Amino acid sequence: MKTTRFLYFILLAVLLIGCAQPTQTATAPAPTLAVQENPVLLSGVTWPGKDWPTSEPDQQGLDAGKLETMLARVDEEGLSVDSVLVIRHGYLVLEYYAKGYGPTNEHILYSVTKSITATLIGIAIDKGLIEGVSQLLSDFLPVDGSANPDPRKSGLILEDLLTMQAGLDWNEGNPEYREMYSQADWAAYMLDKPIVEDPGTTFNYCSGCSHLLSAVLSQAVDGDVTAFARENLFAPLGITRVSWEEDPQGIPVGGWGVYLTPRDMARLGYLYLHQGLWNDQQVVSSEWVAAATQSHADPDDQKEYGYQWWVYPDLKAYAALGLGGQTIFVAPEQDLVVVFTALDVDHDKLIELIESYILEPESYN
Repeated sequence: MKTTRFLYFILLAVLLIGCAQPTQTATAPAPTLAVQENPVLLSGVTWPGKDWPTSEPDQQGLDAGKLETMLARVDEEGLSVDSVLVIRHGYLVLEYYAKGYGPTNEHILYSVTKSITATLIGIAIDKGLIEGVSQLLSDFLPVDGSANPDPRKSGLILEDLLTMQAGLDWNEGNPEYREMYSQADWAAYMLDKPIVEDPGTTFNYCSGCSHLLSAVLSQAVDGDVTAFARENLFAPLGITRVSWEEDPQGIPVGGWGVYLTPRDMARLGYLYLHQGLWNDQQVVSSEWVAAATQSHADPDDQKEYGYQWWVYPDLKAYAALGLGGQTIFVAPEQDLVVVFTALDVDHDKLIELIESYILEPESYN
């Protein structure tokens, strides 16, 4: 099978966020950095340069025929998959794009953004800008003067937000998004919400809570979260093109709003695969990666939740997941990163494809 495949099908619908767009969009300018033009072998690990090194699947221990079958199923079932990338042992062994998409096209990531926001929290902790996940939210944002006063708000810690256990009254979905978009101050809107569960006790998926993490970062890094992300995360990974939507206060949207190319999505997965190391630079601590990708909450039978990452214990893997099928899937024991972008595909279907055609069953059974 050729390393790069372009299969074409007609997209039948356009996925909408279901609410108005933010008032601003921040496009991170290309940082000044020396990007490796060629892959680097360092301490036995292959690191991508400007582009990912490529290889035939069988040379990296994957079955080319099974990958062909997987793509055939995508086509036969009419799945609105925009791209599929498979990275094994640091080599790009499969790259597929639907018609109208290619390696240079940025794709909206939706809630994959949450995993980026959490990574920035980890970097801020590493740098001493945040004390740790047990630090009080009130150290960064005013909770005492909010509507619906509740003494439990003063006890909220960052880990409550990271694990989706803040206890705030939030119903994930378009009506909640629309209401948030209508606000002049998104952080204040979230802090005004009543607490309906004791913090740290009950999982409730809350994109607004992820935005509070971005507001915390804005305070911790003295304002410019986008610049902090560019300097401390994107530039070290060689990511030079990033767009990130902002709220009316100029704070990057913590729960959604990042646009990246699929190849750059794979870089984030590869960073986590190597415990926060990139080339010879520790971008985020290995302790953070371990904590972020272990289970802290158990929302359903198939997957658990870490720090803004979904955890698949049965597959010995974890993933950043976004609306419509946006996926960065990492299987450390198999030295594997899989990226999907899509128009509207259920994540259970994509995980089933990964399990059936990419993963080696003996590695997780």
